[in-house]
Amino acid sequence: MTQTSFDDGDEDDVPEWADRVMADVAREVRRRRKEKGWSAQELADRCEAIGFPIPRNVIANMESGRRAVLPLVEVMVLAKALHTHPIHLIYPVGHIAEVQKLPLTYPVNTEKAMRWFADLDQTFTAGPANHSMLHDHLAHGEALAEAVAAIKGEAYQREVADLTADDGERAQALRAQADFAERAARAKYDLRRVRRAIYAEGGYLPDLPTTLTDVDPDEGYERKTV
Repeated sequence: MTQTSFDDGDEDDVPEWADRVMADVAREVRRRRKEKGWSAQELADRCEAIGFPIPRNVIANMESGRRAVLPLVEVMVLAKALHTHPIHLIYPVGHIAEVQKLPLTYPVNTEKAMRWFADLDQTFTAGPANHSMLHDHLAHGEALAEAVAAIKGEAYQREVADLTADDGERAQALRAQADFAERAARAKYDLRRVRRAIYAEGGYLPDLPTTLTDVDPDEGYERKTV
């Protein structure tokens, strides 16, 4: 299914574009609901269980196009209830061939629009002025997970080396401990670098576990909080 073709210069394109986006979401909600064999009431019950009730008649009106608005919070709850992510309701790759990313633009491949929406191509990371906080926080999460895993691995191998009476096992454990220590050092370096970048961009710094309190610069800085 493809959205209606672009009407170049049409001053009414903005509301028309908004209607198309909402219609795409509604069709994808209905498709996924039908795929699971659920009634509109069953989907409504699942939304209520999440903690944000969306009545059956609201879902029915949305799917049939009789509803004039579709709040973002409902898209988020519907996605959770349907075991997917909001972006897959907005950009149903494989089920809609083309969409308009914005009003007064020509249709593009749905996958391309999704990548733009999620900045998967890092469009906004070309220079310092366009630094992407999203990618810094994603990099922070990866470095943090690696550092925590490496520290745990190092501690475990140290314990093995201390407790074993076999010289061969001790040597093997010490080698593994050294490998984990090297991994931890690299992860801490990456973590320190990305935290400095986040701070420089004016973002808040995620909390660190006590095992990584040595990551932040010695000079210290005032941390922003959410």
